[in-house]
Amino acid sequence: MKISKFIPVAPALLFLTACAEPVPEDDGLPGLPVEVTEELIAMVEPTQSLSSVRILPEDGCYWYRYSGPVETTYLPLRTTEGRRICSEQAAEIAAAAEAERLAAEAAAADAEAAGLGT
Repeated sequence: MKISKFIPVAPALLFLTACAEPVPEDDGLPGLPVEVTEELIAMVEPTQSLSSVRILPEDGCYWYRYSGPVETTYLPLRTTEGRRICSEQAAEIAAAAEAERLAAEAAAADAEAAGLGT
């Protein structure tokens, strides 16, 4: 086989990888990702992105990922009147999910420590 046959393949592979959508990184933000419902859409100010919405257990409020020109951060989701959208029930659910996540991390750390001690 001639190497000249494989030379055009390299740029094609580079082109295809450049078009691949990046895998989202874990941003480390606590909270529970939520599915956006029609009810939530109806009350949200329309300029906010609903592609990534979370409920934080600390306040029970919905937060959305804002991608600005300099950085990407989470901001409180607001109604058309400018009020934050919060729910006590949502806070309880998010707190329970966060507690489950922390317990699972602790169990994994314990299992790893037990495995290293043997």
